[in-house]
Amino acid sequence: MTITLYGIKACDTMKKARVWLDENGVNYAFHDYKVAGANKADLERWIAEHGWETVLNRAGTTFRKLPDADKIDLNADKAVALMLAQPSMIKRPVLDLGDGRTLVGFKPERYAEALLQS
Repeated sequence: MTITLYGIKACDTMKKARVWLDENGVNYAFHDYKVAGANKADLERWIAEHGWETVLNRAGTTFRKLPDADKIDLNADKAVALMLAQPSMIKRPVLDLGDGRTLVGFKPERYAEALLQS
């Protein structure tokens, strides 16, 4: 099973997630949106699992700075377009567990439940 952590290197929440994974001996690949960009198929898969309202980070500075016209009438297609154009709007981190499941955001207890329970 290949685990991939998606996000932005400088994000504080990302740093917490990476420390947790490292301290718990979890091997993972890191996908940095600033370097590798975002993938439409991944975004659509995450939205199918969690809903666009969860995947789109509306609390972040990038979203808040958008023109009001870009913020109205949001739906899954518009959210994907926004996140592809500016991956900073993807809620971080997204942890792909490699088995068709993902976790969005970082909560140590959710990571433990998903990765340490056997």
